[in-house]
Amino acid sequence: MWTYRGLGRGYSSVTIVGHRLYTMGDRAMPVGERQCVICLELKTGRELWATPIGPPHGDGPRCTPTIDGTRVYAIGTEGDLACLSAETGKLLWAKNFVRDFGGQMMSQWKYSESPLVDGQRLVCTPGGAKGALAALDKVTGRVIWTCAIPPLGPRGRDGAGYTSMVVATIDGVRQYIQLLGRGVVGVEATRGQFLWGYNRIANQVANIPTPIVRDNYVFITTSYRTGSALLEIKRRGGRWDLREVYFLGPDQFENHHGGVVLVGDCLYGGDGQNRGTPVCLEFATGRIRWKVEPPGRRSAAVLYVDGHLIFRYEDGLVALIEANPDEFRLKGSFMAPVRDGPSWPHPVVHDGKLYLRSNDALMCFDLRRKTP
Repeated sequence: MWTYRGLGRGYSSVTIVGHRLYTMGDRAMPVGERQCVICLELKTGRELWATPIGPPHGDGPRCTPTIDGTRVYAIGTEGDLACLSAETGKLLWAKNFVRDFGGQMMSQWKYSESPLVDGQRLVCTPGGAKGALAALDKVTGRVIWTCAIPPLGPRGRDGAGYTSMVVATIDGVRQYIQLLGRGVVGVEATRGQFLWGYNRIANQVANIPTPIVRDNYVFITTSYRTGSALLEIKRRGGRWDLREVYFLGPDQFENHHGGVVLVGDCLYGGDGQNRGTPVCLEFATGRIRWKVEPPGRRSAAVLYVDGHLIFRYEDGLVALIEANPDEFRLKGSFMAPVRDGPSWPHPVVHDGKLYLRSNDALMCFDLRRKTP
Protein backbone atom coordinates (compact mmCIF):
# COMPACT_ATOMS: atom_id res chain seq x y z
CA MET A 1 0.00 0.00 0.00
CA TRP A 2 2.82 2.40 0.89
CA THR A 3 6.40 2.73 2.09
CA TYR A 4 7.40 5.38 4.62
CA ARG A 5 11.05 6.46 4.79
CA GLY A 6 12.71 8.44 7.54
CA LEU A 7 12.83 6.18 10.62
CA GLY A 8 16.61 5.91 10.67
CA ARG A 9 18.58 2.79 11.51
CA GLY A 10 17.17 0.19 13.87
CA TYR A 11 15.67 -3.23 14.48
CA SER A 12 12.75 -1.90 16.53
CA SER A 13 9.36 -3.11 15.41
CA VAL A 14 6.22 -0.96 15.65
CA THR A 15 3.49 -0.52 18.27
CA ILE A 16 0.07 0.67 17.11
CA VAL A 17 -2.45 2.24 19.49
CA GLY A 18 -5.50 4.05 18.17
CA HIS A 19 -4.50 6.23 15.24
CA ARG A 20 -0.80 6.34 16.10
CA LEU A 21 2.23 4.21 15.40
CA TYR A 22 5.34 4.20 17.61
CA THR A 23 8.86 2.93 16.94
CA MET A 24 12.52 3.83 17.48
CA GLY A 25 15.45 4.73 15.25
CA ASP A 26 18.92 6.27 15.12
CA ARG A 27 18.58 9.42 13.05
CA ALA A 28 20.09 12.86 12.45
CA MET A 29 18.92 15.57 14.83
CA PRO A 30 19.92 19.25 15.15
CA VAL A 31 22.37 18.24 17.90
CA GLY A 32 23.79 15.34 15.84
CA GLU A 33 22.75 11.72 15.47
CA ARG A 34 20.63 10.46 18.36
CA GLN A 35 18.54 7.44 19.28
CA CYS A 36 14.90 8.52 19.10
CA VAL A 37 11.41 7.38 19.94
CA ILE A 38 9.22 8.24 16.94
CA CYS A 39 5.45 8.70 16.60
CA LEU A 40 3.61 8.70 13.26
CA GLU A 41 0.01 9.35 12.37
CA LEU A 42 -1.17 5.95 11.20
CA LYS A 43 -3.48 7.07 8.40
CA THR A 44 -1.19 9.57 6.71
CA GLY A 45 2.31 8.56 7.85
CA ARG A 46 2.88 12.13 9.01
CA GLU A 47 5.47 12.39 11.76
CA LEU A 48 3.92 13.79 14.92
CA TRP A 49 7.03 13.86 17.09
CA ALA A 50 10.50 12.40 17.59
CA THR A 51 12.22 12.51 20.98
CA PRO A 52 15.91 11.67 21.50
CA ILE A 53 16.55 9.46 24.54
CA GLY A 54 20.20 8.46 24.17
CA PRO A 55 23.26 8.05 21.96
CA PRO A 56 23.14 6.13 18.66
CA HIS A 57 24.51 2.63 18.30
CA GLY A 58 26.02 1.05 15.19
CA ASP A 59 22.95 -0.55 13.63
CA GLY A 60 20.37 1.18 15.85
CA PRO A 61 17.92 0.38 18.66
CA ARG A 62 16.24 -2.97 19.30
CA CYS A 63 13.43 -2.01 21.71
CA THR A 64 9.84 -1.70 20.53
CA PRO A 65 8.05 0.97 22.62
CA THR A 66 5.49 -0.04 25.24
CA ILE A 67 2.32 2.09 25.41
CA ASP A 68 0.20 2.47 28.55
CA GLY A 69 -2.61 5.00 28.28
CA THR A 70 -1.06 8.43 27.84
CA ARG A 71 2.54 7.26 28.31
CA VAL A 72 5.20 5.69 26.11
CA TYR A 73 8.08 3.67 27.58
CA ALA A 74 11.24 2.81 25.67
CA ILE A 75 14.77 1.54 26.36
CA GLY A 76 17.80 2.70 24.39
CA THR A 77 20.77 0.49 23.62
CA GLU A 78 22.87 2.16 26.32
CA GLY A 79 20.21 1.40 28.95
CA ASP A 80 18.37 4.73 28.80
CA LEU A 81 14.83 4.06 30.08
CA ALA A 82 12.48 6.90 29.12
CA CYS A 83 8.85 7.68 29.92
CA LEU A 84 7.32 10.05 27.35
CA SER A 85 3.97 11.69 26.75
CA ALA A 86 2.16 9.72 24.05
CA GLU A 87 0.53 12.94 22.84
CA THR A 88 3.55 15.22 22.53
CA GLY A 89 6.67 13.10 23.06
CA LYS A 90 7.69 15.22 26.05
CA LEU A 91 10.10 13.46 28.41
CA LEU A 92 8.31 12.81 31.74
CA TRP A 93 11.07 10.91 33.54
CA ALA A 94 14.18 8.88 32.76
CA LYS A 95 16.57 6.35 34.31
CA ASN A 96 19.79 4.77 33.11
CA PHE A 97 20.37 1.08 33.76
CA VAL A 98 24.14 1.40 34.19
CA ARG A 99 24.22 4.60 36.21
CA ASP A 100 21.17 4.02 38.41
CA PHE A 101 21.24 0.23 38.85
CA GLY A 102 24.80 -0.89 38.10
CA GLY A 103 23.41 -2.74 35.09
CA GLN A 104 25.26 -4.70 32.45
CA MET A 105 24.61 -6.81 29.36
CA MET A 106 25.79 -10.41 29.04
CA SER A 107 27.60 -9.60 25.77
CA GLN A 108 28.23 -6.93 23.16
CA TRP A 109 24.90 -6.20 21.45
CA LYS A 110 23.49 -3.75 23.98
CA TYR A 111 20.04 -3.50 25.60
CA SER A 112 17.18 -4.89 23.51
CA GLU A 113 14.27 -5.22 25.94
CA SER A 114 10.79 -3.76 25.63
CA PRO A 115 9.70 -2.80 29.17
CA LEU A 116 6.67 -4.41 30.81
CA VAL A 117 3.80 -2.45 32.39
CA ASP A 118 1.94 -4.43 35.07
CA GLY A 119 -0.61 -2.44 37.03
CA GLN A 120 1.22 0.49 38.63
CA ARG A 121 4.63 -1.07 38.00
CA LEU A 122 7.01 -0.57 35.09
CA VAL A 123 9.29 -3.63 35.17
CA CYS A 124 12.62 -3.91 33.36
CA THR A 125 15.95 -5.76 33.33
CA PRO A 126 19.08 -3.69 34.10
CA GLY A 127 21.08 -6.90 34.58
CA GLY A 128 23.16 -5.67 37.54
CA ALA A 129 24.49 -7.74 40.42
CA LYS A 130 22.25 -5.93 42.91
CA GLY A 131 19.43 -5.15 40.50
CA ALA A 132 19.04 -7.74 37.75
CA LEU A 133 15.33 -6.86 37.58
CA ALA A 134 13.75 -3.62 38.76
CA ALA A 135 10.21 -2.35 39.27
CA LEU A 136 9.46 1.37 39.08
CA ASP A 137 6.36 3.44 39.62
CA LYS A 138 5.17 3.91 36.05
CA VAL A 139 3.99 7.49 36.68
CA THR A 140 6.92 8.93 38.64
CA GLY A 141 9.84 6.58 37.93
CA ARG A 142 10.34 5.97 41.66
CA VAL A 143 12.09 2.66 42.35
CA ILE A 144 9.72 0.20 44.04
CA TRP A 145 12.15 -2.70 44.27
CA THR A 146 15.25 -4.24 42.75
CA CYS A 147 16.00 -7.96 42.72
CA ALA A 148 19.43 -9.57 42.99
CA ILE A 149 19.70 -13.04 41.45
CA PRO A 150 21.72 -15.69 43.34
CA PRO A 151 24.21 -17.86 41.41
CA LEU A 152 22.27 -20.08 38.99
CA GLY A 153 25.15 -22.17 37.67
CA PRO A 154 28.21 -22.08 35.43
CA ARG A 155 26.53 -21.70 32.05
CA GLY A 156 26.12 -18.32 30.38
CA ARG A 157 27.39 -14.94 31.53
CA ASP A 158 26.36 -12.38 34.11
CA GLY A 159 24.07 -9.59 32.94
CA ALA A 160 20.84 -9.08 31.06
CA GLY A 161 19.88 -11.13 28.01
CA TYR A 162 18.21 -9.89 24.84
CA THR A 163 14.61 -10.78 25.60
CA SER A 164 11.55 -9.13 27.15
CA MET A 165 10.00 -10.57 30.28
CA VAL A 166 6.50 -11.99 30.64
CA VAL A 167 4.13 -11.93 33.61
CA ALA A 168 2.27 -14.98 34.90
CA THR A 169 0.43 -16.23 37.97
CA ILE A 170 1.77 -19.61 39.07
CA ASP A 171 0.27 -21.37 42.11
CA GLY A 172 -1.46 -18.13 43.07
CA VAL A 173 1.71 -16.00 42.98
CA ARG A 174 2.09 -13.28 40.36
CA GLN A 175 5.63 -13.32 39.03
CA TYR A 176 7.89 -12.00 36.29
CA ILE A 177 9.65 -14.60 34.18
CA GLN A 178 12.76 -13.46 32.38
CA LEU A 179 15.70 -14.94 30.49
CA LEU A 180 18.99 -13.51 31.76
CA GLY A 181 22.59 -14.14 30.82
CA ARG A 182 22.75 -17.01 33.35
CA GLY A 183 19.36 -18.53 32.57
CA VAL A 184 15.63 -18.15 33.16
CA VAL A 185 14.26 -16.86 36.48
CA GLY A 186 10.98 -16.19 38.27
CA VAL A 187 10.66 -13.09 40.48
CA GLU A 188 7.69 -12.30 42.75
CA ALA A 189 5.85 -9.24 41.45
CA THR A 190 4.95 -7.24 44.57
CA ARG A 191 8.22 -7.27 46.53
CA GLY A 192 10.73 -8.43 43.91
CA GLN A 193 11.71 -11.63 45.71
CA PHE A 194 13.69 -14.23 43.72
CA LEU A 195 11.64 -17.43 43.50
CA TRP A 196 13.40 -19.87 41.16
CA GLY A 197 16.02 -20.14 38.43
CA TYR A 198 17.30 -22.55 35.76
CA ASN A 199 20.82 -22.41 34.33
CA ARG A 200 20.98 -25.24 31.76
CA ILE A 201 19.34 -23.17 29.02
CA ALA A 202 21.98 -20.38 29.12
CA ASN A 203 24.72 -19.91 26.56
CA GLN A 204 27.70 -17.54 26.65
CA VAL A 205 26.91 -15.59 23.46
CA ALA A 206 23.31 -14.34 23.53
CA ASN A 207 20.14 -15.58 25.23
CA ILE A 208 17.34 -14.13 23.11
CA PRO A 209 13.88 -15.77 22.76
CA THR A 210 11.06 -14.80 25.12
CA PRO A 211 9.78 -17.55 27.48
CA ILE A 212 6.37 -19.12 26.81
CA VAL A 213 4.20 -19.77 29.88
CA ARG A 214 1.08 -21.91 30.23
CA ASP A 215 -0.34 -22.71 33.67
CA ASN A 216 2.59 -24.03 35.75
CA TYR A 217 4.82 -24.69 32.76
CA VAL A 218 7.54 -22.53 31.22
CA PHE A 219 9.09 -23.26 27.82
CA ILE A 220 12.43 -21.67 27.00
CA THR A 221 14.81 -22.03 24.08
CA THR A 222 18.20 -20.58 23.14
CA SER A 223 20.69 -21.15 20.36
CA TYR A 224 24.48 -21.39 20.01
CA ARG A 225 24.35 -25.18 20.40
CA THR A 226 22.06 -25.09 23.45
CA GLY A 227 18.47 -26.30 22.89
CA SER A 228 15.08 -26.06 24.57
CA ALA A 229 13.42 -27.07 27.83
CA LEU A 230 9.99 -27.30 29.42
CA LEU A 231 9.95 -26.59 33.16
CA GLU A 232 7.23 -27.37 35.67
CA ILE A 233 7.12 -24.79 38.48
CA LYS A 234 5.42 -25.61 41.78
CA ARG A 235 5.18 -23.95 45.17
CA ARG A 236 5.65 -26.24 48.14
CA GLY A 237 5.05 -24.28 51.31
CA GLY A 238 7.67 -21.55 51.46
CA ARG A 239 9.85 -22.86 48.65
CA TRP A 240 9.56 -23.30 44.89
CA ASP A 241 10.37 -26.55 43.12
CA LEU A 242 11.47 -26.71 39.50
CA ARG A 243 11.21 -29.89 37.45
CA GLU A 244 12.66 -30.33 33.97
CA VAL A 245 9.88 -32.06 32.03
CA TYR A 246 12.05 -32.47 28.93
CA PHE A 247 15.17 -31.04 27.31
CA LEU A 248 15.67 -30.94 23.56
CA GLY A 249 19.24 -30.73 22.29
CA PRO A 250 20.35 -28.27 19.61
CA ASP A 251 19.90 -30.89 16.87
CA GLN A 252 16.25 -31.27 17.88
CA PHE A 253 15.12 -27.67 18.41
CA GLU A 254 16.87 -24.40 19.23
CA ASN A 255 15.55 -20.98 18.31
CA HIS A 256 18.24 -18.43 17.55
CA HIS A 257 16.02 -15.34 17.44
CA GLY A 258 12.61 -14.53 16.02
CA GLY A 259 10.85 -16.42 18.79
CA VAL A 260 8.24 -19.15 19.05
CA VAL A 261 4.46 -18.96 19.46
CA LEU A 262 2.07 -21.29 21.28
CA VAL A 263 -1.11 -22.12 19.35
CA GLY A 264 -3.38 -24.68 20.95
CA ASP A 265 -1.17 -27.47 22.23
CA CYS A 266 1.74 -26.87 19.87
CA LEU A 267 4.67 -24.49 19.55
CA TYR A 268 5.72 -23.08 16.17
CA GLY A 269 8.98 -21.39 15.34
CA GLY A 270 12.23 -21.45 13.41
CA ASP A 271 14.89 -24.01 14.34
CA GLY A 272 18.64 -23.62 14.11
CA GLN A 273 21.34 -21.01 14.50
CA ASN A 274 20.98 -18.50 11.67
CA ARG A 275 18.38 -20.83 10.19
CA GLY A 276 14.60 -20.51 10.51
CA THR A 277 13.60 -24.10 9.77
CA PRO A 278 9.81 -24.27 10.35
CA VAL A 279 8.99 -26.61 13.21
CA CYS A 280 5.83 -27.68 15.02
CA LEU A 281 6.39 -29.37 18.37
CA GLU A 282 4.07 -30.45 21.14
CA PHE A 283 4.28 -28.14 24.14
CA ALA A 284 3.64 -30.82 26.77
CA THR A 285 5.92 -33.57 25.40
CA GLY A 286 8.49 -31.93 23.12
CA ARG A 287 7.58 -34.33 20.32
CA ILE A 288 8.27 -32.79 16.93
CA ARG A 289 5.16 -33.02 14.76
CA TRP A 290 6.88 -31.72 11.64
CA LYS A 291 10.10 -30.04 10.52
CA VAL A 292 10.64 -28.93 6.92
CA GLU A 293 13.17 -27.07 4.80
CA PRO A 294 12.82 -23.30 5.24
CA PRO A 295 11.32 -21.27 2.38
CA GLY A 296 13.61 -18.31 3.23
CA ARG A 297 17.17 -17.87 4.37
CA ARG A 298 18.55 -17.50 7.89
CA SER A 299 16.48 -16.70 11.01
CA ALA A 300 12.74 -15.96 10.96
CA ALA A 301 10.63 -13.65 13.14
CA VAL A 302 7.30 -15.36 13.81
CA LEU A 303 3.79 -13.96 14.31
CA TYR A 304 0.48 -15.80 14.76
CA VAL A 305 -2.72 -14.36 13.27
CA ASP A 306 -6.07 -15.86 12.23
CA GLY A 307 -5.02 -19.51 12.21
CA HIS A 308 -1.78 -18.78 10.36
CA LEU A 309 1.87 -18.06 11.03
CA ILE A 310 3.81 -15.29 9.36
CA PHE A 311 7.50 -16.18 9.09
CA ARG A 312 9.63 -13.17 8.17
CA TYR A 313 13.08 -14.33 7.11
CA GLU A 314 16.31 -12.39 7.43
CA ASP A 315 16.69 -12.31 3.62
CA GLY A 316 13.35 -10.47 3.26
CA LEU A 317 11.10 -13.38 2.31
CA VAL A 318 7.71 -13.40 4.06
CA ALA A 319 5.89 -16.75 4.25
CA LEU A 320 2.31 -17.55 5.27
CA ILE A 321 2.15 -20.97 6.94
CA GLU A 322 -0.99 -22.66 8.26
CA ALA A 323 -0.89 -23.28 12.02
CA ASN A 324 -1.68 -26.96 11.46
CA PRO A 325 -0.11 -29.53 13.81
CA ASP A 326 -0.79 -32.40 11.40
CA GLU A 327 1.11 -31.16 8.35
CA PHE A 328 3.14 -28.27 6.97
CA ARG A 329 1.11 -26.09 4.61
CA LEU A 330 2.77 -23.13 2.93
CA LYS A 331 -0.09 -20.88 1.81
CA GLY A 332 2.03 -18.30 0.00
CA SER A 333 5.12 -16.11 0.13
CA PHE A 334 6.58 -12.90 -1.26
CA MET A 335 9.86 -11.03 -1.16
CA ALA A 336 9.58 -7.65 0.57
CA PRO A 337 10.39 -4.81 -1.84
CA VAL A 338 12.68 -3.06 0.67
CA ARG A 339 15.53 -5.14 2.09
CA ASP A 340 17.93 -2.83 3.89
CA GLY A 341 20.09 -5.03 6.09
CA PRO A 342 18.81 -8.07 8.01
CA SER A 343 14.99 -8.24 8.09
CA TRP A 344 14.92 -8.87 11.84
CA PRO A 345 12.12 -6.56 13.11
CA HIS A 346 9.06 -8.61 14.00
CA PRO A 347 6.05 -8.33 11.68
CA VAL A 348 2.91 -6.61 13.00
CA VAL A 349 -0.68 -7.10 11.79
CA HIS A 350 -3.31 -4.48 12.60
CA ASP A 351 -6.73 -3.88 11.03
CA GLY A 352 -6.05 -6.21 8.12
CA LYS A 353 -2.67 -4.67 7.31
CA LEU A 354 0.85 -6.05 7.64
CA TYR A 355 3.63 -3.72 8.78
CA LEU A 356 7.28 -4.56 8.11
CA ARG A 357 10.18 -2.40 9.29
CA SER A 358 13.44 -2.44 7.36
CA ASN A 359 15.84 0.07 8.91
CA ASP A 360 14.83 3.50 7.58
CA ALA A 361 11.73 2.16 5.77
CA LEU A 362 8.32 1.01 7.00
CA MET A 363 6.24 -1.00 4.53
CA CYS A 364 2.47 -1.51 4.78
CA PHE A 365 0.64 -4.31 2.95
CA ASP A 366 -3.11 -4.97 2.64
CA LEU A 367 -3.91 -8.52 3.78
CA ARG A 368 -7.66 -8.38 3.40
CA ARG A 369 -9.24 -10.78 0.96
CA LYS A 370 -10.51 -9.01 -2.12
CA THR A 371 -14.11 -9.72 -3.15
CA PRO A 372 -15.22 -9.63 -6.81
